[in-house]
Amino acid sequence: MQGDAIGAIVGQWRRERPDLDASPMLVVGRLFRLTAELDRRLRPPFEAAGLGNGDFDVLAALRRAGEPYSLSAGELSRTVMVTTGAITKRVDRLEARGLAVRSVAEGDSRGRLITLTAEGVALADELIAVHLENQRRLLAGLGDEERARLAALLERLGASVEADDG
Repeated sequence: MQGDAIGAIVGQWRRERPDLDASPMLVVGRLFRLTAELDRRLRPPFEAAGLGNGDFDVLAALRRAGEPYSLSAGELSRTVMVTTGAITKRVDRLEARGLAVRSVAEGDSRGRLITLTAEGVALADELIAVHLENQRRLLAGLGDEERARLAALLERLGASVEADDG
């Protein structure tokens, strides 16, 4: 039996239903628990900066786009992997804070371009440094080779899950 709560749950299922293979829970269950815990530990700097859930994702996507730090709502939606409706809400919040502005896209009067303001660029630069340091701290229990191997395995798992139509 494993030494964590998920291992205990799998052990209980092995005892109660030995006819079933509960071992996938060792990966999926741990991923779910770890995701929730990482989110809890990584969120405070964004909250301290007054950013709502997902707002930093938009700031970071625009900052990564390079000068002039602009993307369409559709591009943002694909980059951040949320609906255009969610992008609209996030951009509304960022715009209200003076961190981003909307403008009409050249060549498409219906399209909107979202651009970081100088304040938005500065905040994104400040927060990404803090965010990466927090991630490094949280991964300190793994060596460089272990992190690289885990990253490769997660990439492979992601590709496999995304390819599964089931």
